[in-house]
Amino acid sequence: MDSPAPAPGNPRPAPAVATPLVAGIDMATAAVRVVCVDAHGTVYAEGRAALPQPVRDGGGRSEQDARSWWPATAEALRQATAALPAGGAEVTAVAVSATSGTLVPADADGRPLGPALMYDDRRAADLNAEAQRLGADRWRDLGLTVGPTAALGRAAWYARHTADHPGTARLVHTPDLLARHLTGTPVATDWSHALKTGYDPRAGEWPGEVMGALGIPAHWLPPVQPPGTSIGTVCRQAAAETGLPAGCDVRLGMTDGCAGQLATGAVAPGQFVGILGTTYVLKGVTRDLVTDPAGALYSHRHPDGWWLPGGASSTGGEALAHRAAEQLQSLDEAAAARGPASCVSYPLRREGERFPFVAGAARGFTLGTPADDADRHRADLEGVAFLERLALERVAALGVPVEAPLYAAGGGSRSRLWTRIRATVLGLPLRVADRAETAFGAALLAATGTLHPSLEEAASAMTGEGRLIEPVPGEKDALDESYGRFTQELAARGWV
Repeated sequence: MDSPAPAPGNPRPAPAVATPLVAGIDMATAAVRVVCVDAHGTVYAEGRAALPQPVRDGGGRSEQDARSWWPATAEALRQATAALPAGGAEVTAVAVSATSGTLVPADADGRPLGPALMYDDRRAADLNAEAQRLGADRWRDLGLTVGPTAALGRAAWYARHTADHPGTARLVHTPDLLARHLTGTPVATDWSHALKTGYDPRAGEWPGEVMGALGIPAHWLPPVQPPGTSIGTVCRQAAAETGLPAGCDVRLGMTDGCAGQLATGAVAPGQFVGILGTTYVLKGVTRDLVTDPAGALYSHRHPDGWWLPGGASSTGGEALAHRAAEQLQSLDEAAAARGPASCVSYPLRREGERFPFVAGAARGFTLGTPADDADRHRADLEGVAFLERLALERVAALGVPVEAPLYAAGGGSRSRLWTRIRATVLGLPLRVADRAETAFGAALLAATGTLHPSLEEAASAMTGEGRLIEPVPGEKDALDESYGRFTQELAARGWV
């Protein structure tokens, strides 16, 4: 029987259309995190699943069972997709971000053949030193140094231990393995996760002269594409395991640090973000590759072909790690009331500095005697801000323009006092990001080419305006004077 025609002036309502979403996956060391967001950055659902702790020893060994990655990822995705409103939202694209430099040998079908050697595994330090020598000219042109924990040495180590992993057909990074499960087939990797494995994003090639000399088979190395590239769709098996729809677009991600930067909204040339976590990290965007002769700054490649220079200090939030959270709140209040510190602090709690200057002999110091605990606390906050100013001056000396405002992220940016101090020391407003998380950055890459035509438009629409913190004019002169004492002391000690 035919349905009755709608009355004149009362057309039949159109069926509801599901809101298109994207999913970002953050494969960290301890857990997998998933976030599902729409084109405006609204979070619809999240998921989390624990990972086994890496096996580490005093000899530099650091391994994790790579077979645990997919079950944990599938569980986190199931949590997120199960929390979505039925029929009201659907994930249309997904991207994966992970720690940089973790590698595992795999068979021809992309299945892991042993434990993954983690980003901090040091067993191949001697091979990385050899790789640095073999490719010295290439690395100099790229502004890179092959450090003791680079994944390139681990690739060479695997090549020397093929008997331990018979059937090795390729080496895969963490996102490559997860994307293989999502699509059902081996996939390309992105030039961000491939950087520490030796990929040259400037020339767009694996360094054959280095790989060959180290005995790394060329067929072990995956094809490389820009982050955000579509590499397939979710297969039926993965759909059944995760709750993602079959046919959902799978796109390449970036390393956790790069994805975290994207999540702040700092994605266009001239935009920089100061990430104040356990340590201080400065990251930005430049149109051209900038190399630092001192080796304190190095660059990933931007998804659009620009560059992402960055450097990580040896100090930061860990300068306050000896204090409990409730102490920090009361000290912030007391330090805010007293104004600029009477002394100058370089709160380095470990040996050696790596950014904005490189000095293995660097040690923390205090100039003057703090009047009380609040004065000491304020001096420590100012000291990290002084280091941030020195970092921006270092970047400027390399010819890199930094536009205002400076984006701010990391746990330290939740302190209003610290953020005001940083803004005043820098003479720049700081924009504290709403959601500077790795999974959210991966979601931005999934949204690029799906929900939005470009990464810049995705960031503009999805990251929010954040919280703008302006400098405090009445404190500027005192902080400028203390900064002068700070830099003079660094120079007197021969570190800058």
